[in-house]
Amino acid sequence: MMRKPRDIDAELKVLGERQKLLRSKRTTQLGELVAATGADLLGAESLAGILLDAIEKAKADPSAKEAWQRRGEAFFRRQRRKQANNIGDAAQGFGVDHDGATPLSGGDQAG
Repeated sequence: MMRKPRDIDAELKVLGERQKLLRSKRTTQLGELVAATGADLLGAESLAGILLDAIEKAKADPSAKEAWQRRGEAFFRRQRRKQANNIGDAAQGFGVDHDGATPLSGGDQAG
């Protein structure tokens, strides 16, 4: 007895739709992160320049990337504490912390 063949085209279509949804969610999360760090106060050209500079520095000095990662982890820990204490902006996924150092400010930019 022969079993029914899988509809590969339909499965690919579903996977493509899922990929589009995940990319959209990722873009939204990145936008929320930009706002949460206060980087939305910068112009698009400045923000792009900061990110490009960070990429270049990460290639030249891998330890910079590790430092940024530690700083980012600390940022998210602060945000989780704020959310647990019902402090921060409940409408945003990360909460907004404009009153302190953020991962995109200071000498070790996030990237």
